[in-house]
Amino acid sequence: MTPDIIVHNGKLLTFDPDRPEAQALAITGGTLTAVGTDAEITALAGDDTRMIDAGGGTVLPGLIDSHVHLFGGSVELTSLSLYGVHGLEEMTRAIRPFAEQNPDDDLVFCVMADYGILGTGRTLTRHDLDTILPDRPLAMFAPDHHTVWANTAALEAAGLLQGGEVDAGSEIVMGDDGLANGELLEPGAYGPVLALTRHAGREMMGLTTGKDPVPAPTPEQREMDKDVIAKGLAHCAAQGITGLHLMDGNVYQLELLGELEAEGRLLCRCMVPFHFKGTDPIDRIAAEGVPMLRRFTGDKVWCGHMKMFIDGVIESGTALMLRPYPGDMGKDGNTGDEVFTQDHFVAAATEADKHGFQIAVHAIGDAGVRRTIDAYAAARKANGARDSRHRIEHLEVMHLDDIPRLAELGIVASIQPGHAPRGHIFPPDAVGKYLHDDQVAGAYPWQDIRDTGARVVFSTDWPVIPVDVMPNIKAAIAPLDLGKEWRDQTQSLHDTLASYTRDNAWVEFNEDRKGQLKPGMMADVAVMSHDLAALAPADITRARAEVTICDGKVTFERG
Repeated sequence: MTPDIIVHNGKLLTFDPDRPEAQALAITGGTLTAVGTDAEITALAGDDTRMIDAGGGTVLPGLIDSHVHLFGGSVELTSLSLYGVHGLEEMTRAIRPFAEQNPDDDLVFCVMADYGILGTGRTLTRHDLDTILPDRPLAMFAPDHHTVWANTAALEAAGLLQGGEVDAGSEIVMGDDGLANGELLEPGAYGPVLALTRHAGREMMGLTTGKDPVPAPTPEQREMDKDVIAKGLAHCAAQGITGLHLMDGNVYQLELLGELEAEGRLLCRCMVPFHFKGTDPIDRIAAEGVPMLRRFTGDKVWCGHMKMFIDGVIESGTALMLRPYPGDMGKDGNTGDEVFTQDHFVAAATEADKHGFQIAVHAIGDAGVRRTIDAYAAARKANGARDSRHRIEHLEVMHLDDIPRLAELGIVASIQPGHAPRGHIFPPDAVGKYLHDDQVAGAYPWQDIRDTGARVVFSTDWPVIPVDVMPNIKAAIAPLDLGKEWRDQTQSLHDTLASYTRDNAWVEFNEDRKGQLKPGMMADVAVMSHDLAALAPADITRARAEVTICDGKVTFERG
Protein backbone atom coordinates (compact mmCIF):
# COMPACT_ATOMS: atom_id res chain seq x y z
CA MET A 1 0.00 0.00 0.00
CA THR A 2 1.11 3.55 -0.66
CA PRO A 3 2.24 5.27 2.56
CA ASP A 4 0.09 8.02 4.05
CA ILE A 5 3.12 9.76 5.57
CA ILE A 6 6.87 9.60 4.90
CA VAL A 7 9.35 11.23 7.27
CA HIS A 8 12.74 11.64 5.58
CA ASN A 9 16.09 13.42 5.95
CA GLY A 10 16.19 12.52 9.62
CA LYS A 11 18.57 11.06 12.16
CA LEU A 12 16.39 8.14 13.20
CA LEU A 13 17.03 6.73 16.67
CA THR A 14 15.03 3.53 16.29
CA PHE A 15 15.84 1.50 19.44
CA ASP A 16 15.60 -1.49 17.10
CA PRO A 17 18.73 -3.59 17.80
CA ASP A 18 18.65 -4.93 14.25
CA ARG A 19 18.71 -1.43 12.77
CA PRO A 20 19.55 1.18 15.41
CA GLU A 21 19.85 4.07 12.93
CA ALA A 22 18.13 5.08 9.70
CA GLN A 23 17.16 8.16 7.68
CA ALA A 24 13.48 7.74 6.88
CA LEU A 25 10.28 5.92 7.72
CA ALA A 26 6.89 5.30 6.16
CA ILE A 27 3.48 5.18 7.81
CA THR A 28 0.35 3.54 6.48
CA GLY A 29 -2.78 3.79 8.56
CA GLY A 30 -1.73 3.63 12.18
CA THR A 31 1.33 1.45 11.55
CA LEU A 32 4.98 1.94 10.69
CA THR A 33 5.41 0.07 7.41
CA ALA A 34 9.02 0.75 6.40
CA VAL A 35 12.26 2.11 7.88
CA GLY A 36 15.42 2.69 5.86
CA THR A 37 17.45 5.11 3.81
CA ASP A 38 16.01 8.21 2.20
CA ALA A 39 16.29 6.59 -1.23
CA GLU A 40 14.53 3.40 -0.11
CA ILE A 41 11.66 5.12 1.64
CA THR A 42 11.00 8.10 -0.64
CA ALA A 43 10.70 5.66 -3.54
CA LEU A 44 7.53 4.35 -1.87
CA ALA A 45 5.74 7.71 -2.07
CA GLY A 46 2.53 8.12 -4.00
CA ASP A 47 0.69 11.19 -5.20
CA ASP A 48 -1.22 11.51 -1.90
CA THR A 49 1.68 10.70 0.44
CA ARG A 50 2.46 13.49 2.85
CA MET A 51 6.21 14.15 2.91
CA ILE A 52 7.71 15.47 6.16
CA ASP A 53 11.30 16.72 5.94
CA ALA A 54 12.98 16.20 9.32
CA GLY A 55 15.73 18.63 8.36
CA GLY A 56 18.45 16.50 9.89
CA GLY A 57 16.77 16.44 13.27
CA THR A 58 16.44 13.41 15.52
CA VAL A 59 13.41 11.24 14.80
CA LEU A 60 12.49 8.86 17.59
CA PRO A 61 9.53 6.85 18.87
CA GLY A 62 6.80 9.02 20.31
CA LEU A 63 7.76 10.20 23.79
CA ILE A 64 5.83 8.67 26.68
CA ASP A 65 5.57 10.50 29.99
CA SER A 66 5.04 7.69 32.47
CA HIS A 67 3.87 9.74 35.46
CA VAL A 68 1.44 12.63 34.99
CA HIS A 69 -1.75 14.05 36.47
CA LEU A 70 -3.44 14.99 33.21
CA PHE A 71 -6.66 16.53 34.48
CA GLY A 72 -4.94 18.59 37.16
CA GLY A 73 -2.11 19.61 34.85
CA SER A 74 -4.58 20.68 32.19
CA VAL A 75 -6.51 22.83 34.66
CA GLU A 76 -3.31 24.41 35.96
CA LEU A 77 -2.35 25.67 32.52
CA THR A 78 -4.77 28.53 33.25
CA SER A 79 -3.97 28.91 36.96
CA LEU A 80 -1.61 31.58 38.25
CA SER A 81 1.91 30.18 38.54
CA LEU A 82 4.06 31.56 41.34
CA TYR A 83 7.19 29.80 40.09
CA GLY A 84 10.17 32.05 40.83
CA VAL A 85 8.12 34.42 43.00
CA HIS A 86 9.63 35.29 46.39
CA GLY A 87 8.28 37.33 49.27
CA LEU A 88 4.91 38.87 50.05
CA GLU A 89 5.50 41.92 47.87
CA GLU A 90 6.10 39.87 44.73
CA MET A 91 3.21 37.58 45.62
CA THR A 92 0.89 40.56 46.00
CA ARG A 93 1.98 42.05 42.67
CA ALA A 94 1.20 38.76 40.95
CA ILE A 95 -1.99 37.72 42.76
CA ARG A 96 -4.07 40.90 42.96
CA PRO A 97 -4.21 41.54 39.18
CA PHE A 98 -5.01 37.86 38.57
CA ALA A 99 -7.84 38.07 41.11
CA GLU A 100 -9.21 41.20 39.38
CA GLN A 101 -9.09 39.43 36.00
CA ASN A 102 -11.12 36.51 37.39
CA PRO A 103 -13.88 38.15 39.45
CA ASP A 104 -16.28 35.21 39.14
CA ASP A 105 -13.94 32.57 40.62
CA ASP A 106 -15.11 31.34 44.03
CA LEU A 107 -11.45 30.69 44.87
CA VAL A 108 -8.40 32.58 43.64
CA PHE A 109 -6.10 29.63 43.06
CA CYS A 110 -2.34 29.72 42.51
CA VAL A 111 0.17 26.97 41.82
CA MET A 112 3.94 26.41 42.07
CA ALA A 113 4.29 28.27 45.39
CA ASP A 114 7.68 27.25 46.75
CA TYR A 115 7.95 25.99 50.33
CA GLY A 116 10.52 28.72 50.92
CA ILE A 117 8.57 31.48 49.21
CA LEU A 118 8.90 33.68 52.32
CA GLY A 119 12.55 32.81 52.87
CA THR A 120 14.41 30.39 55.09
CA GLY A 121 12.65 29.32 58.25
CA ARG A 122 9.32 30.98 57.47
CA THR A 123 6.15 29.08 56.62
CA LEU A 124 3.16 30.68 54.94
CA THR A 125 0.11 31.18 57.17
CA ARG A 126 -3.41 32.38 56.55
CA HIS A 127 -2.43 35.70 58.08
CA ASP A 128 0.21 36.26 55.37
CA LEU A 129 -2.32 35.49 52.66
CA ASP A 130 -4.93 37.68 54.32
CA THR A 131 -2.65 40.68 53.71
CA ILE A 132 -2.85 39.93 49.97
CA LEU A 133 -6.59 39.17 49.66
CA PRO A 134 -8.50 39.75 52.90
CA ASP A 135 -12.01 39.48 51.46
CA ARG A 136 -11.83 36.66 48.88
CA PRO A 137 -10.86 33.01 49.28
CA LEU A 138 -7.23 32.55 48.22
CA ALA A 139 -5.22 29.33 48.17
CA MET A 140 -2.02 28.08 46.61
CA PHE A 141 -0.48 24.72 45.84
CA ALA A 142 3.10 23.75 46.61
CA PRO A 143 4.89 22.43 43.50
CA ASP A 144 4.76 18.85 44.77
CA HIS A 145 0.97 19.09 45.37
CA HIS A 146 1.28 17.76 48.90
CA THR A 147 0.61 21.09 50.63
CA VAL A 148 -1.96 23.84 50.16
CA TRP A 149 -1.84 27.18 51.94
CA ALA A 150 -5.16 29.01 52.32
CA ASN A 151 -6.26 32.36 53.68
CA THR A 152 -8.93 32.81 56.32
CA ALA A 153 -11.74 33.30 53.80
CA ALA A 154 -10.81 30.07 51.99
CA LEU A 155 -10.62 28.11 55.24
CA GLU A 156 -14.03 29.43 56.28
CA ALA A 157 -15.57 28.63 52.89
CA ALA A 158 -14.13 25.10 53.05
CA GLY A 159 -15.27 24.55 56.66
CA LEU A 160 -11.71 24.05 57.90
CA LEU A 161 -11.03 27.11 60.05
CA GLN A 162 -11.96 25.22 63.21
CA GLY A 163 -9.96 22.16 62.12
CA GLY A 164 -11.56 18.79 61.51
CA GLU A 165 -10.96 15.09 61.05
CA VAL A 166 -8.68 14.02 58.19
CA ASP A 167 -7.29 10.80 56.71
CA ALA A 168 -4.17 9.21 58.17
CA GLY A 169 -1.12 11.00 56.81
CA SER A 170 -2.99 14.30 56.34
CA GLU A 171 -3.05 17.28 58.70
CA ILE A 172 -4.82 20.59 59.17
CA VAL A 173 -2.05 22.46 60.94
CA MET A 174 -3.48 24.39 63.88
CA GLY A 175 -2.24 27.71 65.26
CA ASP A 176 -1.71 28.81 68.84
CA ASP A 177 -5.09 30.54 68.69
CA GLY A 178 -6.88 27.21 68.25
CA LEU A 179 -7.73 27.90 64.62
CA ALA A 180 -6.25 26.45 61.46
CA ASN A 181 -3.09 28.37 60.57
CA GLY A 182 -3.59 27.97 56.81
CA GLU A 183 -1.20 25.08 56.11
CA LEU A 184 -2.97 21.94 54.87
CA LEU A 185 -0.86 18.82 54.48
CA GLU A 186 -1.86 16.10 52.01
CA PRO A 187 -5.13 15.54 50.10
CA GLY A 188 -7.19 14.47 53.11
CA ALA A 189 -6.73 17.97 54.52
CA TYR A 190 -6.88 20.19 51.47
CA GLY A 191 -9.63 18.39 49.52
CA PRO A 192 -12.40 20.75 50.73
CA VAL A 193 -10.42 23.76 49.47
CA LEU A 194 -10.00 22.21 46.03
CA ALA A 195 -13.77 21.76 45.90
CA LEU A 196 -13.95 25.57 45.54
CA THR A 197 -11.96 25.68 42.27
CA ARG A 198 -13.41 26.28 38.80
CA HIS A 199 -13.82 22.55 38.25
CA ALA A 200 -15.07 21.97 41.83
CA GLY A 201 -12.12 19.72 42.61
CA ARG A 202 -13.08 17.17 39.98
CA GLU A 203 -9.60 17.55 38.52
CA MET A 204 -8.09 16.18 41.72
CA MET A 205 -10.78 13.72 42.79
CA GLY A 206 -9.04 10.78 41.15
CA LEU A 207 -6.09 11.60 43.40
CA THR A 208 -7.70 12.75 46.65
CA THR A 209 -10.39 10.05 46.78
CA GLY A 210 -9.89 7.74 43.81
CA LYS A 211 -13.64 7.84 43.34
CA ASP A 212 -16.04 9.53 40.94
CA PRO A 213 -17.44 13.01 41.62
CA VAL A 214 -20.55 13.17 43.78
CA PRO A 215 -22.98 14.53 42.75
CA ALA A 216 -22.43 13.42 39.18
CA PRO A 217 -21.30 16.27 36.94
CA THR A 218 -23.92 17.87 34.73
CA PRO A 219 -23.61 17.57 30.93
CA GLU A 220 -22.29 21.14 30.87
CA GLN A 221 -19.65 20.32 33.49
CA ARG A 222 -18.60 17.19 31.56
CA GLU A 223 -18.08 19.26 28.42
CA MET A 224 -16.09 21.85 30.36
CA ASP A 225 -13.90 19.12 31.84
CA LYS A 226 -13.38 17.48 28.44
CA ASP A 227 -12.43 20.78 26.86
CA VAL A 228 -9.78 21.52 29.45
CA ILE A 229 -8.34 17.99 29.14
CA ALA A 230 -8.27 18.40 25.36
CA LYS A 231 -6.18 21.55 25.79
CA GLY A 232 -3.83 19.66 28.10
CA LEU A 233 -3.46 16.86 25.56
CA ALA A 234 -2.61 19.41 22.86
CA HIS A 235 0.03 20.87 25.18
CA CYS A 236 1.53 17.40 25.66
CA ALA A 237 1.50 16.69 21.92
CA ALA A 238 3.47 19.90 21.40
CA GLN A 239 6.31 18.34 23.41
CA GLY A 240 6.54 15.28 21.13
CA ILE A 241 4.50 13.21 23.57
CA THR A 242 2.26 10.44 22.24
CA GLY A 243 1.60 8.52 25.46
CA LEU A 244 0.78 9.30 29.09
CA HIS A 245 0.60 7.18 32.22
CA LEU A 246 -1.82 8.93 34.55
CA MET A 247 -1.13 8.57 38.26
CA ASP A 248 -4.58 9.49 39.43
CA GLY A 249 -7.80 8.12 38.12
CA ASN A 250 -11.42 7.15 38.38
CA VAL A 251 -14.10 5.91 36.01
CA TYR A 252 -15.10 9.52 35.31
CA GLN A 253 -11.71 10.35 33.82
CA LEU A 254 -11.70 7.15 31.78
CA GLU A 255 -15.11 7.98 30.39
CA LEU A 256 -14.07 11.53 29.48
CA LEU A 257 -10.99 10.23 27.67
CA GLY A 258 -13.12 7.66 25.86
CA GLU A 259 -15.47 10.40 24.71
CA LEU A 260 -12.53 12.49 23.50
CA GLU A 261 -11.29 9.50 21.51
CA ALA A 262 -14.72 9.04 19.91
CA GLU A 263 -14.75 12.74 19.03
CA GLY A 264 -11.27 12.56 17.46
CA ARG A 265 -9.78 14.83 20.15
CA LEU A 266 -7.60 12.33 22.02
CA LEU A 267 -4.07 13.32 20.95
CA CYS A 268 -2.15 11.01 23.30
CA ARG A 269 -2.67 7.42 24.42
CA CYS A 270 -3.62 7.33 28.11
CA MET A 271 -3.22 4.62 30.72
CA VAL A 272 -5.34 5.44 33.78
CA PRO A 273 -5.01 3.80 37.22
CA PHE A 274 -7.39 2.52 39.81
CA HIS A 275 -6.46 4.65 42.83
CA PHE A 276 -6.45 2.84 46.19
CA LYS A 277 -6.17 4.81 49.43
CA GLY A 278 -4.91 3.86 52.86
CA THR A 279 -8.43 4.16 54.27
CA ASP A 280 -9.99 1.87 51.66
CA PRO A 281 -11.07 -1.68 52.54
CA ILE A 282 -9.26 -4.45 50.67
CA ASP A 283 -12.46 -5.67 49.04
CA ARG A 284 -12.67 -2.39 47.08
CA ILE A 285 -9.95 -3.81 44.77
CA ALA A 286 -12.16 -6.66 43.59
CA ALA A 287 -15.40 -4.69 43.75
CA GLU A 288 -14.27 -1.53 41.90
CA GLY A 289 -10.73 -1.97 40.65
CA VAL A 290 -11.09 -5.22 38.73
CA PRO A 291 -14.17 -3.99 36.81
CA MET A 292 -12.18 -0.89 35.75
CA LEU A 293 -9.31 -3.12 34.64
CA ARG A 294 -11.63 -5.29 32.54
CA ARG A 295 -13.87 -2.55 31.15
CA PHE A 296 -11.21 -0.22 29.76
CA THR A 297 -8.84 -2.16 27.49
CA GLY A 298 -8.37 -0.05 24.35
CA ASP A 299 -5.17 0.88 22.54
CA LYS A 300 -5.64 4.55 23.35
CA VAL A 301 -7.53 4.51 26.67
CA TRP A 302 -7.06 1.73 29.18
CA CYS A 303 -6.78 0.92 32.87
CA GLY A 304 -3.62 -1.00 33.60
CA HIS A 305 -2.29 -0.23 37.06
CA MET A 306 -3.25 0.45 40.67
CA LYS A 307 -1.80 3.55 42.32
CA MET A 308 -1.06 3.94 46.03
CA PHE A 309 0.79 6.41 48.28
CA ILE A 310 3.00 5.08 51.05
CA ASP A 311 4.22 8.50 52.25
CA GLY A 312 4.35 12.23 51.53
CA VAL A 313 7.28 14.48 50.63
CA ILE A 314 10.55 15.52 52.23
CA GLU A 315 9.98 19.29 52.26
CA SER A 316 6.92 19.02 54.52
CA GLY A 317 8.42 16.29 56.72
CA THR A 318 5.81 13.75 55.60
CA ALA A 319 8.06 11.38 53.61
CA LEU A 320 8.67 8.23 55.67
CA MET A 321 12.25 8.04 56.96
CA LEU A 322 14.14 5.32 58.75
CA ARG A 323 15.01 7.77 61.53
CA PRO A 324 13.81 11.23 62.58
CA TYR A 325 14.51 14.20 60.33
CA PRO A 326 17.41 16.44 61.33
CA GLY A 327 16.78 19.73 63.11
CA ASP A 328 13.38 21.15 63.96
CA MET A 329 11.59 18.95 61.43
CA GLY A 330 12.61 15.91 63.46
CA LYS A 331 11.48 17.23 66.82
CA ASP A 332 9.33 14.85 68.80
CA GLY A 333 10.87 12.01 66.80
CA ASN A 334 9.12 12.84 63.49
CA THR A 335 9.92 10.22 60.86
CA GLY A 336 7.13 11.23 58.46
CA ASP A 337 3.47 10.33 58.09
CA GLU A 338 2.19 6.80 57.69
CA VAL A 339 -0.44 6.82 54.93
CA PHE A 340 -0.98 3.04 55.24
CA THR A 341 -0.28 0.76 58.13
CA GLN A 342 2.23 -1.73 56.78
CA ASP A 343 -0.09 -4.69 57.30
CA HIS A 344 -2.84 -3.00 55.30
CA PHE A 345 -0.37 -1.95 52.62
CA VAL A 346 1.00 -5.47 52.21
CA ALA A 347 -2.54 -6.85 52.06
CA ALA A 348 -3.48 -4.33 49.35
CA ALA A 349 -0.38 -5.08 47.28
CA THR A 350 -0.96 -8.82 47.59
CA GLU A 351 -4.62 -8.54 46.57
CA ALA A 352 -3.88 -6.26 43.61
CA ASP A 353 -1.07 -8.53 42.44
CA LYS A 354 -3.39 -11.54 42.69
CA HIS A 355 -5.85 -9.86 40.31
CA GLY A 356 -3.15 -9.07 37.75
CA PHE A 357 -2.74 -5.37 38.43
CA GLN A 358 0.55 -3.67 37.86
CA ILE A 359 1.14 -1.62 41.01
CA ALA A 360 2.63 1.89 41.16
CA VAL A 361 3.48 3.29 44.58
CA HIS A 362 4.51 6.84 45.46
CA ALA A 363 7.45 6.33 47.85
CA ILE A 364 9.94 9.11 48.55
CA GLY A 365 11.62 8.54 51.92
CA ASP A 366 14.07 5.70 52.61
CA ALA A 367 11.57 4.00 54.92
CA GLY A 368 8.75 4.48 52.42
CA VAL A 369 10.83 2.89 49.66
CA ARG A 370 11.84 0.00 51.92
CA ARG A 371 8.23 -0.64 52.95
CA THR A 372 7.21 -0.72 49.29
CA ILE A 373 9.96 -3.17 48.36
CA ASP A 374 8.94 -5.34 51.31
CA ALA A 375 5.30 -5.28 50.19
CA TYR A 376 6.19 -6.32 46.66
CA ALA A 377 8.33 -9.13 48.04
CA ALA A 378 5.43 -10.28 50.22
CA ALA A 379 3.02 -10.22 47.25
CA ARG A 380 5.45 -12.27 45.21
CA LYS A 381 5.82 -14.81 48.01
CA ALA A 382 2.03 -15.08 48.43
CA ASN A 383 1.05 -15.24 44.76
CA GLY A 384 4.16 -16.59 43.08
CA ALA A 385 6.61 -14.80 40.81
CA ARG A 386 5.24 -13.30 37.59
CA ASP A 387 6.17 -10.60 35.12
CA SER A 388 4.42 -7.91 37.14
CA ARG A 389 6.61 -4.89 36.36
CA HIS A 390 5.53 -3.29 39.64
CA ARG A 391 6.81 0.26 39.96
CA ILE A 392 8.05 2.60 42.64
CA GLU A 393 7.45 6.26 41.84
CA HIS A 394 10.09 8.85 42.85
CA LEU A 395 12.52 6.88 45.13
CA GLU A 396 14.12 10.15 46.15
CA VAL A 397 16.01 8.78 49.14
CA MET A 398 17.04 5.13 49.44
CA HIS A 399 19.08 3.21 51.97
CA LEU A 400 22.08 1.88 50.08
CA ASP A 401 21.20 -1.69 51.11
CA ASP A 402 17.87 -1.41 49.27
CA ILE A 403 19.19 -0.33 45.88
CA PRO A 404 20.14 -3.88 44.72
CA ARG A 405 16.76 -5.23 45.83
CA LEU A 406 15.00 -3.49 42.91
CA ALA A 407 16.71 -5.64 40.29
CA GLU A 408 16.47 -8.75 42.45
CA LEU A 409 12.68 -8.43 42.61
CA GLY A 410 12.11 -7.03 39.11
CA ILE A 411 10.89 -3.68 40.46
CA VAL A 412 10.87 -0.71 38.09
CA ALA A 413 12.34 2.62 39.23
CA SER A 414 10.04 5.40 37.96
CA ILE A 415 12.08 8.59 38.23
CA GLN A 416 11.53 12.29 37.54
CA PRO A 417 14.97 13.86 36.93
CA GLY A 418 13.65 17.41 37.14
CA HIS A 419 12.54 16.87 40.75
CA ALA A 420 16.09 16.51 42.03
CA PRO A 421 17.93 19.47 43.56
CA ARG A 422 20.46 19.02 40.78
CA GLY A 423 17.74 19.31 38.12
CA HIS A 424 17.79 23.11 37.44
CA ILE A 425 14.08 23.50 38.33
CA PHE A 426 13.86 23.61 42.13
CA PRO A 427 16.29 25.38 44.49
CA PRO A 428 19.46 23.25 44.72
CA ASP A 429 19.51 23.47 48.52
CA ALA A 430 15.82 22.61 48.95
CA VAL A 431 16.20 18.96 49.98
CA GLY A 432 19.69 18.52 51.41
CA LYS A 433 18.92 20.49 54.56
CA TYR A 434 16.23 17.94 55.45
CA LEU A 435 18.58 14.94 55.18
CA HIS A 436 21.24 13.53 57.46
CA ASP A 437 24.70 13.64 55.90
CA ASP A 438 24.85 9.88 55.38
CA GLN A 439 21.46 9.88 53.60
CA VAL A 440 22.82 12.02 50.76
CA ALA A 441 24.68 9.02 49.32
CA GLY A 442 21.34 7.34 48.58
CA ALA A 443 19.53 10.46 47.40
CA TYR A 444 18.32 10.47 43.77
CA PRO A 445 20.55 7.47 42.95
CA TRP A 446 19.68 7.24 39.24
CA GLN A 447 22.85 5.68 37.87
CA ASP A 448 23.40 3.52 40.94
CA ILE A 449 20.00 1.95 40.25
CA ARG A 450 20.83 1.45 36.56
CA ASP A 451 24.13 -0.17 37.44
CA THR A 452 22.31 -2.94 39.31
CA GLY A 453 20.41 -3.88 36.16
CA ALA A 454 17.05 -2.56 37.38
CA ARG A 455 14.76 -0.95 34.82
CA VAL A 456 14.57 2.86 34.93
CA VAL A 457 11.79 4.92 33.35
CA PHE A 458 11.54 8.72 33.18
CA SER A 459 8.66 11.15 33.58
CA THR A 460 7.77 14.59 34.95
CA ASP A 461 4.89 14.15 37.41
CA TRP A 462 3.22 17.08 35.63
CA PRO A 463 2.06 19.50 36.99
CA VAL A 464 4.65 19.16 39.78
CA ILE A 465 7.04 20.28 37.06
CA PRO A 466 6.08 21.20 33.49
CA VAL A 467 5.40 18.30 31.16
CA ASP A 468 7.95 19.85 28.77
CA VAL A 469 10.36 17.08 27.81
CA MET A 470 13.63 18.85 27.10
CA PRO A 471 14.19 20.53 30.51
CA ASN A 472 13.63 17.13 32.12
CA ILE A 473 16.17 15.55 29.77
CA LYS A 474 18.64 18.32 30.64
CA ALA A 475 18.15 17.53 34.33
CA ALA A 476 19.25 13.97 33.59
CA ILE A 477 22.17 14.54 31.21
CA ALA A 478 23.51 17.88 32.51
CA PRO A 479 22.70 17.98 36.24
CA LEU A 480 24.11 20.59 38.58
CA ASP A 481 27.22 19.73 40.57
CA LEU A 482 26.09 19.90 44.21
CA GLY A 483 29.49 19.10 45.67
CA LYS A 484 31.46 16.01 46.56
CA GLU A 485 28.85 14.79 49.06
CA TRP A 486 26.45 14.17 46.17
CA ARG A 487 27.46 11.22 43.99
CA ASP A 488 27.53 11.87 40.24
CA GLN A 489 24.36 10.37 38.76
CA THR A 490 24.60 11.91 35.28
CA GLN A 491 22.67 9.97 32.66
CA SER A 492 23.76 9.31 29.10
CA LEU A 493 21.63 10.80 26.33
CA HIS A 494 20.88 7.35 24.91
CA ASP A 495 19.74 5.95 28.25
CA THR A 496 17.64 9.04 28.92
CA LEU A 497 15.87 8.88 25.57
CA ALA A 498 15.36 5.14 26.00
CA SER A 499 13.78 5.76 29.40
CA TYR A 500 11.38 8.23 27.75
CA THR A 501 10.42 5.97 24.83
CA ARG A 502 11.36 2.29 24.57
CA ASP A 503 11.40 1.62 28.29
CA ASN A 504 8.17 3.51 28.97
CA ALA A 505 6.53 1.35 26.28
CA TRP A 506 7.99 -1.71 28.00
CA VAL A 507 6.72 -0.74 31.44
CA GLU A 508 3.16 -0.57 30.09
CA PHE A 509 3.59 -4.07 28.55
CA ASN A 510 3.61 -2.69 25.01
CA GLU A 511 7.21 -3.35 24.03
CA ASP A 512 6.09 -5.45 21.03
CA ARG A 513 3.82 -2.69 19.74
CA LYS A 514 5.59 0.63 20.35
CA GLY A 515 8.73 2.26 21.68
CA GLN A 516 10.77 1.35 18.57
CA LEU A 517 10.83 2.58 15.00
CA LYS A 518 10.48 -0.59 12.99
CA PRO A 519 7.90 -2.06 10.66
CA GLY A 520 4.77 -3.34 12.38
CA MET A 521 4.97 -0.94 15.32
CA MET A 522 2.30 1.63 16.17
CA ALA A 523 2.89 4.83 14.22
CA ASP A 524 3.81 7.03 17.18
CA VAL A 525 6.70 9.30 16.19
CA ALA A 526 8.40 12.50 17.36
CA VAL A 527 10.41 14.67 14.95
CA MET A 528 12.81 17.00 16.75
CA SER A 529 14.23 20.32 15.59
CA HIS A 530 17.86 19.31 16.13
CA ASP A 531 20.12 16.30 16.00
CA LEU A 532 20.06 15.71 19.76
CA ALA A 533 23.38 13.85 19.72
CA ALA A 534 25.10 16.87 18.17
CA LEU A 535 24.04 19.25 20.96
CA ALA A 536 26.11 19.75 24.09
CA PRO A 537 24.19 18.37 27.11
CA ALA A 538 23.79 21.84 28.60
CA ASP A 539 22.30 23.06 25.30
CA ILE A 540 19.78 20.25 24.87
CA THR A 541 16.87 22.60 25.60
CA ARG A 542 17.56 24.33 22.29
CA ALA A 543 15.77 21.38 20.74
CA ARG A 544 12.00 21.06 20.59
CA ALA A 545 9.41 18.94 18.88
CA GLU A 546 8.64 20.01 15.31
CA VAL A 547 6.10 17.32 14.41
CA THR A 548 4.29 14.76 16.55
CA ILE A 549 2.49 11.77 15.07
CA CYS A 550 0.22 9.52 17.14
CA ASP A 551 -1.60 6.53 15.65
CA GLY A 552 -0.53 7.61 12.18
CA LYS A 553 -2.04 11.10 12.49
CA VAL A 554 -0.21 14.40 12.90
CA THR A 555 -1.21 15.67 16.35
CA PHE A 556 1.16 18.64 16.43
CA GLU A 557 3.07 20.60 13.83
CA ARG A 558 5.03 23.72 14.61
CA GLY A 559 3.93 26.58 12.43
